[in-house]
Amino acid sequence: MPAFNEENTISQIIDKVLEQKIVKQLIIVDDYSSDSTASIIRKKRDSRILLLQHSSNSGKGSAIRTAQEYVNQPIVLIQDADLEYSPTQYGKLIEPIMENHADVVYGSRFQTGEMRRVHYFWHYVGNRFLTNLSNAFTNLNLSDMETCYKVIKREFFQKLKIQENRFGIEPEITGKLAALGARFYEVSISYYGRSYSEGKKIGVKDGFSAIRCILKYNKYSSGKKLIR
Repeated sequence: MPAFNEENTISQIIDKVLEQKIVKQLIIVDDYSSDSTASIIRKKRDSRILLLQHSSNSGKGSAIRTAQEYVNQPIVLIQDADLEYSPTQYGKLIEPIMENHADVVYGSRFQTGEMRRVHYFWHYVGNRFLTNLSNAFTNLNLSDMETCYKVIKREFFQKLKIQENRFGIEPEITGKLAALGARFYEVSISYYGRSYSEGKKIGVKDGFSAIRCILKYNKYSSGKKLIR
C-alpha cells in the first residue's frame, strides 16, 4: 500500500484491509508524507502491518519497488491508500490464482456489472486509449490496464525490475509481466472514484508518461532485459 498525504483515509482503509481474513501481511510504504499519515499508521496495533518510510517523496512506483523484497506471502495485491477500491473484493480477485488459472489478475473498472461512480469523461477516454495501446504491444485484451488492483503471484512480482517512480508503473508492470509469459485474468470490481478536490493525484502529465512507458517497456521480444 503506497501512501502519500492520505491522513483523511489511511485509518479507514487499513481497517478495511485488515478485516479481510485472507490478509496475512500489510506492507505500507509512506512516501514522505507531510501530514499525519505516518503517525496514524504507527498507532495501528496489528502484527501484520509493516511500515516502511521514504526519506523523500519518490512516487507510487518507487513505493512498490521498496516493498518488493519484504513480501512474505504467495500472492501480492496492490492497494491504494484512499477509498476508491474496496478490499471486500479481495476474494474474487485472488480466486483465479487460487484455482491455478492465472498468475496475474487485474480488477477491471470497465468490464463490470458492479457499482462504480460516474465521473470524468476524459479520464475514461484516456484510460481506454492507454489500455488499447498497451494491448497492441502485449497482445493481451485487457479492458483496464491502469487499474490499481493488480494481483500477482509472488514469484512473478519479485522478478520484476521496476524502474518507474510514478504512475508509469502501471504499463511497465503490464509489459514486463506479459514478457514473462504470465497468465492474465480480469475480474469486474466496484470503483468509488475520487475527484481532485477529494485528493485524486493522477493528471495529464501522467497520461503522456504512460504512453512513453508503453513504448519503452514493450520493445523487447523477450523478458531478458525486463526482469531481475
